[in-house]
Amino acid sequence: MESLNLPEFAYKVKQVNGKPHIFDIIRRKFVTLTPEEWVRQHFIHLLITHYGYPKSLFAVETGMHYHTLAKRTDIMVLAGNALPFLLVECKAPFVKIGEATFAQISRYHFTLQPQYLAVTNGMSHYCFKAVNGQIHFLDDFPFYREEN
Repeated sequence: MESLNLPEFAYKVKQVNGKPHIFDIIRRKFVTLTPEEWVRQHFIHLLITHYGYPKSLFAVETGMHYHTLAKRTDIMVLAGNALPFLLVECKAPFVKIGEATFAQISRYHFTLQPQYLAVTNGMSHYCFKAVNGQIHFLDDFPFYREEN
């Protein structure tokens, strides 16, 4: 896998039926190592090690419904009250983050109403807060606080 614009971490990779799998510390199992999964695992470790989020507040690839469509969120960090706090949409490094990505996470915001939203392809990262229909881009991701 290629280097990302995210800190390195001590990952575990193994072959399963000839395909690489990476250990996911949130789901506590090896999952197929795709370019998007590579980004997801890096971003999970960034949120834990740099921003202080406890592993117990993460939900990965959680199912949800948007109108009649079944969707899956890449990374959701819950607040202490078990409501969505930060929702992260991960893309493979070669996928350009553009209007379609922002539209996708906006649909998830409509359903889940997290306080913060983020999109990343491992190379570029954007974090923002939606307030009263207005998007406010942030310079950094929110750090974990007990009152989240």
